[in-house]
Amino acid sequence: MPHIDLNSDVGEGYGAWSGGPDELLVPLLTSVNVACGFHAGDPGTMRRTCELAASHHCVIGAQVSYPDLAGFGRRFIDMQPDDLRDAVIYQIGALDAFARLFGTTVRYVKPHGALYNAIVHHEAQAHAVAEAVKEYDLGLPILGLPGSAIEAACKPVGLRFIREGFADRAYTTAGTLVPRTQPGALLSDPAAAASQALELAAAGVQSLCIHSDTPGAAELLAAVVEALGAAGWEPRPFVS
Repeated sequence: MPHIDLNSDVGEGYGAWSGGPDELLVPLLTSVNVACGFHAGDPGTMRRTCELAASHHCVIGAQVSYPDLAGFGRRFIDMQPDDLRDAVIYQIGALDAFARLFGTTVRYVKPHGALYNAIVHHEAQAHAVAEAVKEYDLGLPILGLPGSAIEAACKPVGLRFIREGFADRAYTTAGTLVPRTQPGALLSDPAAAASQALELAAAGVQSLCIHSDTPGAAELLAAVVEALGAAGWEPRPFVS
């Protein structure tokens, strides 16, 4: 059977804010992008999320971000490359400590929000992220948008790049994500999300994402899982 990874951004609570419906999503996922404290996630949330992921045999990834709690990591920050490199290393290490408490480790890295979008085109920041991951652990893949600057930055340093698609986000004609500030940026209809997931899988993406903060995320993910299964796709993490 052909296989594909299913991921979601989880552990996005902070303090009194509980975040998304992680308990409903994680059992259906194969990989989880866990917030590392810069856009969301505090130590207790990181610990609980790693425990939840390990209990469902999900691969844990570090969802790294600009230091932007107030903006949920969705505002571009013109960081110097060395500062961004060290911020990424800091976040991976923090999450890795909690993952190890539950018999696992951080297995990949996925940038979040504005950083994810910036390194589609921003070569200096893309190289900074790639350098950070290489310095921390050359065996960690980076999840990102196909054809991006971060994909190009991975090759010369020997990092594995994983092509990601979004079942719950609209795309531009250029293959980038429609900005969240524009109408129609989110796909909130389960049938539409399932249809797009099938198209992306057929196009060769290796991992499909449903955001935990998309309205009706659990229903969207269930529809995607059902559609993929009916079409003969097996959910499987991209790392063994």
